[in-house]
Amino acid sequence: MPSISTLAAVAENAPSGDRDGRLAGQVVSGLTSAGLPRHFVPRRWGGAEGGFASLLADVAAVGEACTSAAWVGMLWAVHGRYAALLPEEGQRELWGGSPDVRISAALMPPAGLARPVGDGWRLTGSWVCVSGIASAEWLLVAAPEAAEYGGRVRVFAVPAGAVETVGTWDATGLRATGSHTAVVRDAFVPHHRSFLQAELLRGADAPGLARCHTVPARLVGGPLFCAPALGAARRALAAWSEWAAGKAPGGGRPHRDSAAVRETLAVASAHIDAAGLLLERAARRADTEPVTPALVTGNQRDAAVAAGLLTDAVDRLFRTGGAHVREGGGDLNRLWRDVHTVASHGVLRLEPVAAAYASAVLDADASAVDDVPASAVDRVGAFVVPGADAPGVPGADAPARISAASRSR
Repeated sequence: MPSISTLAAVAENAPSGDRDGRLAGQVVSGLTSAGLPRHFVPRRWGGAEGGFASLLADVAAVGEACTSAAWVGMLWAVHGRYAALLPEEGQRELWGGSPDVRISAALMPPAGLARPVGDGWRLTGSWVCVSGIASAEWLLVAAPEAAEYGGRVRVFAVPAGAVETVGTWDATGLRATGSHTAVVRDAFVPHHRSFLQAELLRGADAPGLARCHTVPARLVGGPLFCAPALGAARRALAAWSEWAAGKAPGGGRPHRDSAAVRETLAVASAHIDAAGLLLERAARRADTEPVTPALVTGNQRDAAVAAGLLTDAVDRLFRTGGAHVREGGGDLNRLWRDVHTVASHGVLRLEPVAAAYASAVLDADASAVDDVPASAVDRVGAFVVPGADAPGVPGADAPARISAASRSR
């Protein structure tokens, strides 16, 4: 868990980060020293090889201080999990000196083009919405091989020095993430700094890997993406409660005497608590339970529903709070924008997630996940790889099918 002093520094810099569109150096250093980049790094490189439940708790705690910092810190951790799929020599190049390496990524949709040459590839392309790129030391990007070489999508690790950043991020919320566009111009990437994207989507099966490196990305993407919003909603409730405990301007009645205020407190706090319980359960299941289509779509469902509960909660707080608590430069205004921006991400959209979940639970003719074509597995539940902030939702027309035995969890 990040220290109290780290969280205080993150909170102190949250307003300026929102205004300036970037994380302060003090925040970047604090998140790094708190261990977020090393959370999933293999132990042999000095990493923690941590779990999903512990990361969710850490990210939610940072989210109470600054949603953008929580978002970027969460992605640094997640991208370390992905980089652990690189060949041994590639991992050594990233972490041989330290496990505290900050990695940004742009993995969905794939972009650019990779042409095999000698013992590697020549990589060219541009990738949008790369969160935390200004403070990243490495970048993971997904690009297809040239069609004449098979057209498979691969993930490439590129050092920050080979990446040009184009300032394109000007969103309503999560402004301090600095999710700008990354451009790579004809960079050479050796074989040991690449792996197939399908391995990430479906889960790696190489012997000796820790569980945190083998589960499919779509099992944990939703809960981890929602964690910054959970922290933000908790902080929004605290800020609103400070206002509600006071009196109306001019010596009027206490705000808490209003039935609307009391109802808002009851409903909003219950929704935030319920969202937290859903996300915490999903993270624990990702840490321990056998991976089935029912578990994957159940976790996606819980994350999407939690996002809806959190947006409803901050909406209630925002509407009920007085003019001063809603002012443009205030915490509640920023947190309201941040929660809505998180909830708009494709992986947290309820409609495609609900379709996948219903298919997994209700399809009487389901078959085991290993029998589903790879293309369908990759698309089920409208999965968007963590690190891809693009709003589009890849094909949700490929529902997962499960056996009667796997439905009875």
